[in-house]
Amino acid sequence: MGVCDSCLFGANDDSEQPDVEAQRRQQAEAAEKRAKEAEGRGLKDPEGVKRKRQKMEEAEKKAAEVEAGGQQGEGLKWQVSS
Repeated sequence: MGVCDSCLFGANDDSEQPDVEAQRRQQAEAAEKRAKEAEGRGLKDPEGVKRKRQKMEEAEKKAAEVEAGGQQGEGLKWQVSS
């Protein structure tokens, strides 16, 4: 009976609790890890998908720059030689 009394009356209050900042950091790391795992779920090569997506975004950005440059009259100039 004496063993249960120590649990009920706060004998474990002196155990160390991690500080709030450490808990927040651990929770943020765990959330990032879960998000990364969920992002790649069902894909054989999630990194390959990221690379393809990045290449497509770069190509779209270049196309937008070329289009914007053509509208301003600053596109490529052709020189005709005689």
